[in-house]
Amino acid sequence: MSLNPRLIKESFSAIEPVMGRAVAYFYGRLFAESPQLRCMFPPAMDLQRDRLFAALTRIVWSLDSPDSLGSYLGQLGRDHRKYGVLAEHHTAVGNALMATIRRFCGDAWTTEVEAAWVAAYTTAANIMIEAAEADAGVSPAWWLAEVVDHELRTPDIAVITLRPGTPMTFVPGQYVDVQVARWPRVWRSYSIANAPRPDNTIRLHVRAVRGGWVSTALVSHTRIGDTVLLGPPVGTMTPPRQDPPRDILCVAGGTGLAPVKAIVEHVIASGLRPNIHLLYGARTAAELYDLQDLIRMEAGYPWLRILPVVSGDPAYDGIRGPLPDVVRRFHSWADHEVYVCGPPAMVEETVRRLQHDGVPPARVHRDPGPAEGRAPSLRQPDTAGGYGRTDRPNPAEPGEHPHNVAR
Repeated sequence: MSLNPRLIKESFSAIEPVMGRAVAYFYGRLFAESPQLRCMFPPAMDLQRDRLFAALTRIVWSLDSPDSLGSYLGQLGRDHRKYGVLAEHHTAVGNALMATIRRFCGDAWTTEVEAAWVAAYTTAANIMIEAAEADAGVSPAWWLAEVVDHELRTPDIAVITLRPGTPMTFVPGQYVDVQVARWPRVWRSYSIANAPRPDNTIRLHVRAVRGGWVSTALVSHTRIGDTVLLGPPVGTMTPPRQDPPRDILCVAGGTGLAPVKAIVEHVIASGLRPNIHLLYGARTAAELYDLQDLIRMEAGYPWLRILPVVSGDPAYDGIRGPLPDVVRRFHSWADHEVYVCGPPAMVEETVRRLQHDGVPPARVHRDPGPAEGRAPSLRQPDTAGGYGRTDRPNPAEPGEHPHNVAR
C-alpha cells in the first residue's frame, strides 16, 4: 500500500472543525468494542482527548516528512510500553479510528480516501510496534524511583530528587513522564534538571498548579521514601555537538529552568569552555527559586554568566522586564547556540525576535509543544509552559506532551 498524503490531509481538514465531537466518538467507539482497554486510560478523559487530537494532527501534517514522522512514531511506540500497550491493541485503535473518520468525514469519504487512511494507519502502527519490540530488549517500560530528597523552595515549587531502582540512561535536556501512587494511570511530563550523575539520581523542578493532580501530589503530598513511576526519557532539546563549541545563550522562564540547567551542567562537566549566558526569569524575585544554586555554578565556572530577570516587580533592584525584551538589550546572539524554555508565549516571542535578529533557526533549540500539530506551521515548546513543565487540567496549559495517540 502506498501513502497518499494529499487525500488524508484533505479529508482530515473536513474533520477538524468538529474534532472535539470526533475524538469523543472515537473513544466511545473504542471502549464499546474493546471494553478491556478502558482500564489502561486515566479516569478523566478530557486531557486524553486533546492529546489524541494533537498527536493525530501532527502525524497527518508530517506525512510528507517520512524521517521526522518515523522518529515521532518510534518515540510513540516506545513510550506506549509503559501503559501496557501490546501489538494487538493497535488493531482495535485502528478500527475505531477508521469508523470515526468515516462518520465525520461526510461527503469527503470515498473508497480512495479509505484506502489512503488504511495505508497510513497500517504504516504508522507497524513503525510503533517495531519500535516498541526493539526497545523491549534493551530498556524497561518504566522505572520505579524512590524520593531521596524533597525541597520546598517556594510555597508551590519543589525540587525533588529521585533515584530509579535500575539505571536510567538519558541525555541532558530530556524529560520523563511521572505517575504517583495517588493517581494511577495519570502521567505528567517533567524535565530532568540535571546532567547524568554517578549515583543515578535525577532532579525534577515541579510547580503545583490549581487542579494539577500530579503536580500537587508531588509538591504537597510527597515525602522522602515515597516511590513514583517514571516513563522513558524523551525529548530533543539536547546539548550542542560542535568542535569548537559555539557560545551559548539560555533563556529560561520559571521552572523552564530545569532542562536548561541540565544542559549547562553537561557543558561544564564536558570540559568545554564556551561562554554561556543564562537569562533566568520569573515574575518576582521570590520565584527565582534556584538562584542560589545557579550562583554557585557561576562561581565555579568563569565562562558562565547568570542574569536573573524579574518581570512583575517594579521595585526589583536588578534586570527588569519580559524575557523577550531583555534578550534584545544585549549584543547580537547570531553566532550563539540558543536554548529557550518557559511559558509558550514567552518562548514563541523570544524565538521570533532572535530569528528576526539573525539567529539561524537551526541554532534555536526547544521541544515541540502542547499545541504542535494544530496547523502545519505552528510550533510551540513542550518543555515548560506556564512557568515550567507541569500538569494542569487542560491541554493549553504547560507540561503536557502531545505524544500519546491512543493513550
